[in-house]
Amino acid sequence: MPATAAKTNPKGFARILSWRRVKVALIASLLLSVLLMPGWKLSYALLWGRFLFVGLMLLLTFGLFEVWPARLPTWFARWALQVLAVAFAVPFAVFAAYSLTTIGLQPSWWHDADRLSGFGGMTVLGLLSAPWIVVAALLRQIRGEAERQALAFDLERSEFERQALDARLRLLQAQIEPHFLFNTLANVRELVDARSPHASSVLDSLIAYLRAAVPRLHEPASTLAQELDLVRAYLEVMHMRMPDRLQFTLHADDAALPLFCPPMTLLTLVENAVRHGIDPAEDGGRVEVRVRVHEGRCLASVIDTGVGLAPVGNSLGTGLVNLRERLQLAFGGDAQLRLSALEPHGVFAELDFPAIRNAT
Repeated sequence: MPATAAKTNPKGFARILSWRRVKVALIASLLLSVLLMPGWKLSYALLWGRFLFVGLMLLLTFGLFEVWPARLPTWFARWALQVLAVAFAVPFAVFAAYSLTTIGLQPSWWHDADRLSGFGGMTVLGLLSAPWIVVAALLRQIRGEAERQALAFDLERSEFERQALDARLRLLQAQIEPHFLFNTLANVRELVDARSPHASSVLDSLIAYLRAAVPRLHEPASTLAQELDLVRAYLEVMHMRMPDRLQFTLHADDAALPLFCPPMTLLTLVENAVRHGIDPAEDGGRVEVRVRVHEGRCLASVIDTGVGLAPVGNSLGTGLVNLRERLQLAFGGDAQLRLSALEPHGVFAELDFPAIRNAT
């Protein structure tokens, strides 16, 4: 399911009188009141209070026409309505401020030359500044909305990319499952064809192994401990098939066991070592698996003393190509598969990927 980072926007008065908007009204009223200070004969608090009252009234007007009316003619932009409405409301808001702060005083403020002059000054300042403040607020609002939409698009795109990677990884796992199963069954067939007395016991061991292993093939993530269990079970089955020609050892740091490991990663290397290295060798050989953690990296190596990997054309074969692509999908470019020949014979294969604890 795509991640929705939609943040619940406040509505009603919570939206109109949000702290960010009230802060703009506070700062604007403070600055404009300072402009009228020269020649002001009454208290500054009264002057600032009137500007603040006007600012809050204009803020309510701005918020009202932000949602009302619900529909406008296509030729009339919402932002233009808000700017005009705020400019139109300025004289009425100043009138209300003067009327409320002079209740009970005689004569009425409109008969007092000083108060009438103050009314005119506040109205002019309001008409000159309020529309520009509204335009600036609208531009900031539009930019913020654009950034939120861009963030939402980025999150949605990241989610789709992750789903595509998961699908690709599952496809690769689906490709390697029959590859692994057919190779193992081919080994058993060789025993049956040779009428080996070990064929039945190997087949029993293989059935037990597959019952435990196959469900893990479908898991999206695994740990190195689980991967090593699979490797050990596989090598035990192969050892029963060729007890005199295959020896193996497994070494793993305790710190590496809970780390994340794509399913079938180590098993692919071990299977290649047995099938293409040990099996063709007349005297067999030895497979050694080492897993250690070094400076935040997990180093997993599979060393065999067989005949070595025979190249398939110009590539390394289906299993290793598939493994490299799965490492790329699981770790991006932060994982490597290194192969090198050993003297006098054999192959050293090493996986190098970030040491990440499995979250599941």
